[in-house]
Amino acid sequence: MTAPASDPALPPTPEEDAGRRTDLAVERTQLAWWRTGLTALAVAIGVGRLVPELSDSDTTWPYVVAGILFAFYGIAMFLQGTARGRTVSRAESESPGRASRVEFLLAIAGPLLAVLVIALIAAT
Repeated sequence: MTAPASDPALPPTPEEDAGRRTDLAVERTQLAWWRTGLTALAVAIGVGRLVPELSDSDTTWPYVVAGILFAFYGIAMFLQGTARGRTVSRAESESPGRASRVEFLLAIAGPLLAVLVIALIAAT
């Protein structure tokens, strides 16, 4: 008598292993998009707030505008990464939906923090 394939004591079947690898690849890709978004927010703060403070110029508006644009770029990276991850997850017929409450909250938190960064940059 053989145990079912989902028994954790048994090695995964090739189909299960491929599905797990695909899920992990989708997750890594989504996190890469989010890391790019976070990096864009860090650049937004640097360009929008720090560079004007360090420069000798009295004109700060170009830096503020560039910082805000970097923050919007960060928002786009969060949204694109989340949308792409969901699209690929739905396309995987054998993969269960992997969107969890935590993932949803993180996907919302990134753009909300980016809006806060925009407000901080704009409040000159």
